[in-house]
Amino acid sequence: MSDTIEGLKGYRPQENRAADSEHQIEGEATLNSGSNSEIDPITLREFQTYLKQCKKIVALVGAGLSVSSGLPTFRGTQGLWKNYNIIDLATPDAFYIDPGLVWQFYSWRRSHALEAEPNDGHRTLAKLALNPNVEFTTITQNVDGLLIRAGHPKKKLYEIHGSLFDLKCTSFMCTYVDHDNFTDPLTKELADSRFEHVTVFAGAGGEGDRDRPPIESPQFAPIKQIPESELPLCPLCNLLLRPGVVWFGESLPLKLITGVDRFIEQGEKVDLILVIGTSGTVYPANSYVDRVRFKGGKVAIFNTDIELLIMAGEDRDTWGFQGDAAKLLPIALAPLL
Repeated sequence: MSDTIEGLKGYRPQENRAADSEHQIEGEATLNSGSNSEIDPITLREFQTYLKQCKKIVALVGAGLSVSSGLPTFRGTQGLWKNYNIIDLATPDAFYIDPGLVWQFYSWRRSHALEAEPNDGHRTLAKLALNPNVEFTTITQNVDGLLIRAGHPKKKLYEIHGSLFDLKCTSFMCTYVDHDNFTDPLTKELADSRFEHVTVFAGAGGEGDRDRPPIESPQFAPIKQIPESELPLCPLCNLLLRPGVVWFGESLPLKLITGVDRFIEQGEKVDLILVIGTSGTVYPANSYVDRVRFKGGKVAIFNTDIELLIMAGEDRDTWGFQGDAAKLLPIALAPLL
């Protein structure tokens, strides 16, 4: 990675602040390639010194990691799709009332996730998962499938909120599940869903010059009325399929949560939890951080927003690295890659 990181800040735990200037930090040449870099080399050195001793690591990943890939976090003003609040669409009730509307929203999300490319942060975690000298797993709250596409082994990945590319039957009598279905669109009627706005062609006259690339107007593309027969259907029972994500009001998958619990609680203690692109303050994310701390592990946070207490170095055994996690992770985790 050769880009200079602008506006990047890092702080270290209060203890062990002595500098060891004779030793090169892994990734230091990259960090110091520009004059505006703000990362503290002592912080990075202390973190990497501890990192090299770690035998068991868990990563907790949130939406912030995929921002550099062009995907929205769906927070604040990004929490709308065609003036619909996504919280209102991501529920079992919404799907029951209007499955066509909900499928158009998720078809749009699938298309945009497929257009996105894994960034250096995704690839870094995938490389770390392949390190035979470290017991490592990733818990992701993201449903975009970018870690899988980056080469992260599935057996070391817990997608606790599901995946846009998993489909499951809505019938209680059918157990059909289709994993990693990257077909886009899933049906002919969903083909136009990838456009959130009306697409126009800029030309001299008539209907426009279609040799020129299309542009999106501010006007939202209309919602289509799609009959259930034209939506994704189960190949076994011919009833509706639904996106394989965890909707508001639904429980997290017990099998996945049990797997995470076993990784944290059984065997050697977790030496380090990496909190990436998330505040880590919502259950169950906050419980994982607290449990690692309780057992003597340390915490490293990679996010654009970090609590002032952590950034002031007043939270014991916690490093806060503020900036773009996609740029920061390859440098911070370099000793294990």
